[in-house]
Amino acid sequence: MIKILVDSSSDIDQEEADKLGITLLPIEVRFGNDEYLDGVNLSHKRFFELLIENDELPKTSQINEYRYEEAFSKLTQNGDDVIAITLSSKLSGSYNCALSASQKFGGKVRVIDSLNACVGERILCQYALKLISENLTLDEVVAKLEENKKKIKLLALLGTLKYLKKGGRISAVVALTGEVFNIKPVVSVENGEVKLVGKAVGSKKGNNLLMQLVESCGGIDFSMPYAVAYSGLSDDLLQKYLEDSKAIWENNTDAVPQYMIGSTIGTHVGPGAIAVCFFANK
Repeated sequence: MIKILVDSSSDIDQEEADKLGITLLPIEVRFGNDEYLDGVNLSHKRFFELLIENDELPKTSQINEYRYEEAFSKLTQNGDDVIAITLSSKLSGSYNCALSASQKFGGKVRVIDSLNACVGERILCQYALKLISENLTLDEVVAKLEENKKKIKLLALLGTLKYLKKGGRISAVVALTGEVFNIKPVVSVENGEVKLVGKAVGSKKGNNLLMQLVESCGGIDFSMPYAVAYSGLSDDLLQKYLEDSKAIWENNTDAVPQYMIGSTIGTHVGPGAIAVCFFANK
């Protein structure tokens, strides 16, 4: 049997992990002196309530080698194989910790660097479950994950620049200019790193830019997992995007899977972001 382990930067919480039959390793999140386990005793909704209430950004801790080794020991004790899917190695050291821990299990544990985060990591996990259900061998599943993870596109329209400024990722001047002129940046995850790929004035033009970027990737492969997501306490902006972009979806799917962004990416983008994630056709 092949088991899946994934970290909580996938925005999969404990309840969903239990339903999917996978193991969740939560990232530790600290607001001041208060520590939480992401997706376990800190829901995505509560995270954004705390983020909005606090002046300081929370601190997150990567999953260390010991925690991975402990999880791998439990999962392999009955002779099962394990595929561990991690947050991009360009964004965290968790992948290297998982890889080091896996060396002690004689090839029974394979570690996949998702080169992604958030819904990008989530849909790779969903793809892994699909492959396992097709009764592929461990080597076959790993090979297909490594091959197709490069086709995952994660595009996000940000609602505010405030949290990128707080985290020191952009200057105060850039943030202020963006807020004054209502500039909505679009970012993507490329080769495991977050890149700015466009800017638009206002939400309407931002939604249009997001649609153009989806098409420029060759469009969505609807035979593979796909999803949209939002950050914050309301999904109103996401629903507006889905209405604006219904030409992309209406003839291809009955329902678009929708999720809430959690702490790993939510810390940096803040509330009001919307994301589209899919395996590209080309």
